[in-house]
This record gives sequence, C-alpha cells and structure tokens, in this order.
Amino acid sequence: MTNTTPTDGELSEGELTDEAKGDAETKPGRTLSGRARTAAVAVAVVAGTYHVLIAGFGTPGAFTNRSLHLAAITVLAMLYFPARAADREGVPWYDWLLIAVGVPSVLYIAYAIRYGGLAQRSGAPLPQDLLFGAVTILIVLEITRRATGRALPIIAGGFLAYAYYGRFMPGPLIHRGYSIERIVSHTYLTTEGIFGIPLDVSATYVVVFIILGAFLEETGIGDWFIDLAYGATGRSTGGPAKTSVLASGFLASLNGSAVANAATTGAFTIPLMKRTGFKNRYAAAVESAASSGGQIMPPVMGAGAFIMSAWTGISYVEIIAAAAIPALLYFLSVGAAVHFRAKRQGLEGIERANLPDPRHLLRTGVHYLIPIVALVAMLVFGYSAMLAAFVGIVLTLVVAIPLSAVRGFVGALVNGDVGTALGLLSDAGGLVVRALDRGMRMTVVVAVACATAGIVVGMVTLTGLGLKFSSLIASASGGVLIVALALTMVTSIVLGMGLPTTAAYVVLAALGAPALTQLGVETLAAHLFIFYFGIISAITPPIMLAVFTTSSIAESDPWKTGLTAVNLAAAGFLVPYLFVYGPELLLIGSTTKVVVGAATALVGVVALSAGTQGYLYAPTHVVERAVLVAGAVVLIAPGMTTDLVGLALIAVVFLRQYASGRGEIGASPTN
Repeated sequence: MTNTTPTDGELSEGELTDEAKGDAETKPGRTLSGRARTAAVAVAVVAGTYHVLIAGFGTPGAFTNRSLHLAAITVLAMLYFPARAADREGVPWYDWLLIAVGVPSVLYIAYAIRYGGLAQRSGAPLPQDLLFGAVTILIVLEITRRATGRALPIIAGGFLAYAYYGRFMPGPLIHRGYSIERIVSHTYLTTEGIFGIPLDVSATYVVVFIILGAFLEETGIGDWFIDLAYGATGRSTGGPAKTSVLASGFLASLNGSAVANAATTGAFTIPLMKRTGFKNRYAAAVESAASSGGQIMPPVMGAGAFIMSAWTGISYVEIIAAAAIPALLYFLSVGAAVHFRAKRQGLEGIERANLPDPRHLLRTGVHYLIPIVALVAMLVFGYSAMLAAFVGIVLTLVVAIPLSAVRGFVGALVNGDVGTALGLLSDAGGLVVRALDRGMRMTVVVAVACATAGIVVGMVTLTGLGLKFSSLIASASGGVLIVALALTMVTSIVLGMGLPTTAAYVVLAALGAPALTQLGVETLAAHLFIFYFGIISAITPPIMLAVFTTSSIAESDPWKTGLTAVNLAAAGFLVPYLFVYGPELLLIGSTTKVVVGAATALVGVVALSAGTQGYLYAPTHVVERAVLVAGAVVLIAPGMTTDLVGLALIAVVFLRQYASGRGEIGASPTN
C-alpha cells in the first residue's frame, strides 16, 4: 500500500487503527498454536482444496457436499471460537470431544443416503437417524452461538419451540404441534432444514468466492486494487465507498447472489473503506447494501427478471425497463447516504500528491486485472459462478507468481539444483496454504449462519407458518392498502430469510403477490414489491446472510453491521411503496407523469438518506432529521398536494441550514 500523508480533515493510518480498535466490533477468537493450529490449518487446506476443485470440475450429491462442508466448518468453528472467554488461550478437552461427536453426526446423513437406505425408508427414520440428527442440531446451534453470538441460536430455538408447542399457540398461529422425532427428521433428514438451500449457498459458490478473495489478498493483488481505487477515487468525498456501491451493484446484477457478490467485491472494497476512515461496521454495511441491491438492477437482475416474466406473462424487456428507475433510486440513495456520512465525519478528499498514481499502477500491474476481467466475462457469458471463481483463482496464481520465479524454478530443475527448486516451490505452496487457511476461516461465520437459517426455514415450512402469514394479510388489513403493503413487507422479509433471490421470489410470488393484486395493485408493481423485500431480507436481521459475509471480511459485529445496513439502505424500504402508489416510476403513464414522479422520488430518497445519516448541507439536528424523513415519507402518497408538502418540508431544512452557514466539514449542529 502506498504511504500517504494525511491532509486536513483526513485521519491518519494510526488513527484509523485506533478507531477500529475502539469500535470493539471484532468478536474475540482463539489464538491457536501447536497441534491445534496444525489440525486447524490441515482441515482448512483440505476443505479449501476440495471446494476449489469441485468449483472447477463439478460437485458430488447435495447431501454429500453440504455435509462435508458443514463437517469442516464444525471443526474450524470449535477450534477458532471458544465456548467462553476463559478458553481463548487453549483448546480444552471438551472441544475435542464435541468435534469427535459432531463431525460423525454431520457426516452421517451422506452415509445414510448413499449406503444406509434412507431414501427407501423415507418417513420412517431409524433411532440412529434421529440420534445423529439431534446431535447435529445441537452442534449447529452451539457453533453458531460461538461464531455469531446468542441471538441467532435463540431465534432458531424459538422456531423449534413453536413447531413443538403449536397446539398451545393463540388464534391463527395455532397448529397441531409436532413431535420431537418429526422435528428432528424434518430438520436433519430433508433438504428443507439444516442441509437446505442456505447451506447449499455456502457450500457451493460462497465459499469459493471467499477463497478467491483470500488468494487476492495473500498474493498482494488485493492491495494493488486498493491502491488503484484509492488513487482514482480518493479525491472525492466518500469516494471509496461510492466505488463499492457502483461495483457491487454491477456485479450482483450478473451473478444473482448478494452473498457471493459481497464475498467477491467485499474483499476489495471493505479494506479500502476502512483505510479511508469508515468504521468496520459501516464499511461492511455499505458492501452488503450495495450487493443486495444489485439484484434489482437491470439488465440481468440476478435472473429474477426471467422468472418474473414466466410467472406473470409480462415480457422480459418490459420488466427490466420498469425496474430501471426504482433501481437507480435505490443506488442513488445509498450513494447519497455514503456522501452525507463522509461529510458528517469530515472525510473529505485527499490531495492528489498524497495518493497513489493510477497511471503508474496500471502500467506496472495491468496484468492483475486479468482474473477479474475473466471472472466478469464468464459471468456475462453465462458460465456458472463457481466455474468463474475457479478460473479466477487459477489466473490469480498465474499472474501473481513472478515470471522470474518460474524461470528460476525451471532453471534450477534443468541444472539439477534441487534445493533452489524446492525452495521456490515451497514459497508458492506456502502462499496457497495461507490463502486456503484464510479463506476457510472467513467462511465459518457465513456457513454457521446458513446452517442455522436452515433450521428457521425448515420450521416455517413444517408448520405452514408462511401460508398462515399470507392468508392473514387480506383479513388483517381490512382492505386498507397501506396496511396490506406493510404486512406483505414483513411476510416477504420473513419468508426471504436465508433464501437465494430466485427461491425467495418463487415462494413470495405464490403467497404475497396475489393478496396485493386483489386490492388493486398493478401486477408488475405487486411482484416487484415482494421481489424487493425478499432481497432486502439479505441485510435484515436476524437471518442476514449478506451481512454475515461482509462482517466476516470487515471483522465487525454482525448485529451492529445489520442495523447499520438497514439504516443505510432505508430507501430500499421506501422505494417499493413509491412505485405502488406512483406506478409512473414503472413507466406506467404519460411521459410527463413519469418525469415528475421520478424527480419527486429522487428528492425523496436523497432526503431520506440525509435524514438517516444526519447531514444535508450541514450536520442536522434531531428535529431536522425528523423533518427530512417526514418529507420523504409524505412524497409516497400520490398527488400534487402531498408532493408540494413533502418538497416544502425538505426545502425548509436545506434553506435554514444554508442561511445559517452551517456547512463546515465535520461541524457539529448547534442547539
């Protein structure tokens, strides 16, 4: 990283380090040594190598792949995350015992399907099936508690309790209740529980993308990208974070996964944002918000547009055209939020003389772009994300190993200098080992969250809770649209928890959209409404897979990061209401209505960002923030009167700040 001298308004690298430490966001882990460290590295290297190879050459059966993945994660979670603070200096005997019990339990499911006749006796589990299943559930809850904290296991435990005590629940939440055997069987022996879609997401492309990021970091290519982006954007206010918004939005539109995209671009953007003054959790929140929003960005929309077209009968071209303005509003709001936060913190641009020279970096390291260009090109041309990541890893090694080292190795072999050849080979091998170890350790938090998310999703499907939510919307709303929209929003977020975009949309299209169309909402608006909130669930606590991914990279607390991401992406909760009440944002209506609607919506989302971030022309008072948010919300309602009221509220705050001259960088509002 190029050394720079801080200018006025900029924090020095030392100050950044102190701030990051003072943020107290990193969950304490365990420092390993001796045999424990050897065992952890060995498991990480073997598991990492396995995931890289299957990315390039194909995966085994679903249960086999997911159980192998979870088994490796179980070992790493037990070793790196202590059960209590007193165990940070060593691995106690009971952790080794839990590994010895937990790993066979996790792996048993693959054995039972391949050799144990589980498929033939579906619905009639043997005692050992239930025993291993119960142990696996407990192990998953424990490693999740260790790696992410208590909240997620408690929530999962609540859903398990709901499945068992359903007959005692009030009103429409009542169900007949399920036995422990049925709950364990559904959670462990099917693909609707622990070994369901969320864990599949982790075991396929998420882990390999995280490993790719680790290779980019270990080879130094990550630092080159950081320097390049720093040099190109460092002069603008919040420039690095704005770069994250744009890059993440573009790539997530292509690969269709907020989690995979957060793992990929987050490896570049999060360290960059941290180095330029943003706190750990804010950097992670920016990346997760941008990565989630990428799936609403045309033209690809993470393949969601194709499914929506088939479901609704609306042409693909019409869908992506209609989605364009709402997507732009979302990303403009996130970019505005970044700008306002940077202004509030006083993170102004840096003098060009103190920045890396992008032209020099390109001249000397343009070949470092090859892995990323190849990755994006493969995604654009329809290759799988896993294969694209595999190629990216291979090309990263190819471009990172100096040609002189290759020549030296070949020359040493030709000359019979085995010692030199082995030394060069050892250097390359050490790099690979460090990258695989780093990548698998970074995967732990994501993987345990996915496994526990599977428990939650499994209980929702077992009890029919999702269907109950949907059927309640019409009766609970009493025919009032705003109430129906709010209930549908909650339903979409709940049902979208832990699911990839395509799966979440299919579920929500069947459950949530019909209730809205019955109340007179345009078909396309209804489907985009539930599509938006299914995506937003990736950053909404508690099952916030994109946030768990970025927080593991940023070393921030996932729950604080999730709340920050929701605050940052507040427009994502507003924009769907805007296009339901103002269908001109979906290009429905005259040109004049479309232009006016887009203009007022733009003012609204920028005002919302200013209100949530505490800065407009200057730092805002609590009252000013409330007025800005109120103005943005008023703009939701259609009509000239409400638009004028909303614009007037926003204008009052801006003109008051402008007249008072409170525009200093980093200034504090007066009383």
